Amino acid sequence: MTISLPDAPALVAGVRHAVWLTPDGEVETLTLAEARRRLEKAPRVMVCHARATARRLGVQGFPALDLLELYAFARPARFCLPTPRGLAEALGLPLPAGPEAEAETLPRAAIQLLQELSQEGRGDTGAIAWTMGMGGWPWTPAVMAALGADAGDAPHSGAARRGLQIWRRLPEWEDTAPPPPPGNAPVSAAEARTQLAALLGRGSEKRPEQADYAAGAVQAFLPRERAGQPRFVLAEAGTGVGKTLGYIAPASLWARKNQGTVWISTFTRNLQRQLDGELDRLFPDALEKEEKVVVRKGRENYFCILNYEEALNRSALAPGRDAVALGLLARWALATRDGDMVGGDFPAWLAELLGAGLTTDLTDTRGECVYAACAHYGRCFIERSQRRAKHAEIVVANHALVMIQAAMGGLASDEGGGLPLRYVFDEGHHLFHAADSAFSAHLSGMETADLRRWLMGAEEGQRSRSRGLKARIEELIADDDDARTALDDALQAARALPGPGWRQRLEAAPRGPAETFLALVRAHVLARAAEEPDTAYSIEADPHPASDALIDAAMQLERALADLGKPVGALIHRLAGKLDDESDSLDTATRNRIEAVVRSLERRGLMQISSWRDMLKALHTETPAAFVDWFAIERVAGREIDVAFHRHFVDPMEPFAKEVAENAHGILVTSATLRDEATGEAWDQANLRSGAAHLAAPALHVAVPSPFDYGSQTRVLVVGDVSRTSPDQVAAAYRELFLAASGGGLGLFTAISRLKAVHQRIAAPLEDAGLPLYAQHVDALDTGTLIDIFRAEEDACLLGTDAVRDGVDVPGRSLRLIVFDRVPWPRPDILHRARRMAFGGREYDEAITRLKLKQAFGRLIRRATDRGVFVMLDRALPTRLAAAFPAAVQVERVGLKAAVETVRSFLRS
Repeated sequence: MTISLPDAPALVAGVRHAVWLTPDGEVETLTLAEARRRLEKAPRVMVCHARATARRLGVQGFPALDLLELYAFARPARFCLPTPRGLAEALGLPLPAGPEAEAETLPRAAIQLLQELSQEGRGDTGAIAWTMGMGGWPWTPAVMAALGADAGDAPHSGAARRGLQIWRRLPEWEDTAPPPPPGNAPVSAAEARTQLAALLGRGSEKRPEQADYAAGAVQAFLPRERAGQPRFVLAEAGTGVGKTLGYIAPASLWARKNQGTVWISTFTRNLQRQLDGELDRLFPDALEKEEKVVVRKGRENYFCILNYEEALNRSALAPGRDAVALGLLARWALATRDGDMVGGDFPAWLAELLGAGLTTDLTDTRGECVYAACAHYGRCFIERSQRRAKHAEIVVANHALVMIQAAMGGLASDEGGGLPLRYVFDEGHHLFHAADSAFSAHLSGMETADLRRWLMGAEEGQRSRSRGLKARIEELIADDDDARTALDDALQAARALPGPGWRQRLEAAPRGPAETFLALVRAHVLARAAEEPDTAYSIEADPHPASDALIDAAMQLERALADLGKPVGALIHRLAGKLDDESDSLDTATRNRIEAVVRSLERRGLMQISSWRDMLKALHTETPAAFVDWFAIERVAGREIDVAFHRHFVDPMEPFAKEVAENAHGILVTSATLRDEATGEAWDQANLRSGAAHLAAPALHVAVPSPFDYGSQTRVLVVGDVSRTSPDQVAAAYRELFLAASGGGLGLFTAISRLKAVHQRIAAPLEDAGLPLYAQHVDALDTGTLIDIFRAEEDACLLGTDAVRDGVDVPGRSLRLIVFDRVPWPRPDILHRARRMAFGGREYDEAITRLKLKQAFGRLIRRATDRGVFVMLDRALPTRLAAAFPAAVQVERVGLKAAVETVRSFLRS
């Protein structure tokens, strides 16, 4: 079949110039201003990532034939980087070198994708494409032609709509008997070494450090001797040891021997994806792997079919661009492995192109799931994933999910379930931060308004799909007058919480006790904060001593919350009684639905209300010693978005030890950066930040050094003649260092404003040198996608903050230079002040900073053939922080000229 392309030019926009490819094949290099003028005259233009292109050109938007949309339609749930090079690599086309070749790649990619579509049957594919065309999708004529259809083949409206009704074609899950408790057979060191060798296969590189690590990790898989005292192992494995397969070996043996499940928890999506790939070695057969391995995340990560159906129904009333997003979602939902929209096989760039409202917002973010009452319950991605996890040998999860489900007391599925008994916490240096988030409480405008919306549903003037509690449970309590009264009382009491438009009213005319309290908190912060009120960042203040007016408002709100808690509790009581009183007549679906509602009311209602009331009561007494409280005005990019009353544990590893560790039989906490070796007791910080210090039995320690020769493979330079307060000097240093390395540079910043200032100054000269520059908070791409692009493009450079440092895992030449703009001291906020006092003052500051430097340096060398340079542009780096680097590495204090020469000569040698 001959494939015909739309008659449209192709456009690739850079920082300073754009490349325009005419349909006749003529290539022109234009200024950005000329490209904008061309766009005004062109009916449509072929691009890769329309939103990023518009940002480069400085325009709001333009009619675009986006290759990424065509890719998402033709190859749903398949990975592709959102760049012309990424498209070429995914499609097996020649990799473009330079903007002109990138422009030529776009029509070639379109032809190949349309050819692939021509192999599909017209059926649902044609119906979906036709519906998208009714919404204005410019690719529809070419797609329909590729499918062998013409204008007379348009499906009637009913058939076209059925194409988007994906629930008709999704498979149903089936319930099985719950698994028996696992056994307690131990795993020996010899068995772990043998299993590791089998996973590596014949002819693999001999790494004795990896085998030693696997042998040490088995201690977490021995039988527990006393209740509340898990086999707790802290295992530091230097970069290059191969800890992933090192712990998979004993974990998989224990799971198989004992017919149990090991939960492997990570912090970053990149490692979760890497783990999933490594488990192909353990289960090379895809069907067996699907049975034995499950990737688990929180409910808010998964596609909700009911939310999709509601969006589809709304779009029928007003067809438009929504049809394009819903059509691409339909294609993805029918191809996805598990329905994971955040870090799974849903392209992050698709949400950027189409907006969150009709993509990632269709997950269960509102907590309104009706469980068994849902018409799509039997096909629900979340329920299928939860059930598979109970019977799997390996569950790959994340720290947040593990801690939240532990705090909730079970696996959070309809029928509950116990907690896992064996854990591996990879990226263990993030445990403290994850626990800090999981076990904290926030009484804020956004949180309280969200509770009101969850209870009352969408109110007048709100653009929300929220159904409200009454709509979700009304038929369950139709025959119970007391329950209906409790529901009405709860909805009436919820009006004390912030209503629609609450942000605009805080400064002048707050309504109700919650808004009044938040308005006084805001005034308190502005009056007492140490920061200037016009700062671009969030500002905060101690809550004590509070004014009489603020204390009175807190008490008014506490009473209002008590008035809300009473009917919520009564409603829970009536629903629970219904399960008992009508046990002989309730069908399974209704029973499951009532249990789900009770659980939601307890977790989203009573538990949250109770913690808020405790916080409010403390305002006229004092904060309990275990906590630190503070008020804040939250800002993003200088825009005020929330007012909050925060409560965190001073040591969040206390609840982690109680809720997670003490209930487990064995825990392995592992990372390349657990210890601070500058202190005499190198494991003290690791014990503290892992929760081991709070357990009755001491942790077992395992340390396996990196096999790399850091003395010859790396250099560490501290540049002493660049003024860190001068944006021009800092930008010039980044520019010259990146050019000297010929790319492969990662710039790390402690402030977003400085990152943006450097990007503005160096993007153009780097582009002129053929070095692409990407930046967090600048490019219209999420952090994970930026890192993926940086990994794939060997000569690219990337600017980012802590999130980039934590997520980078880039072997080879793609990362050969790391440049810090300043020493990454902890942010001196109220929470840190409390922890500094509790954990050792200056020594605590320095330990945290050394670990950050150690983590960043550890990203530089991932293979025995790597070479890299670590540069600090802050002359104030104390000598005692140099212990963050391997002993074989000498820290050199040099000027910028010498640093540039060292980078150039060392990386080229």
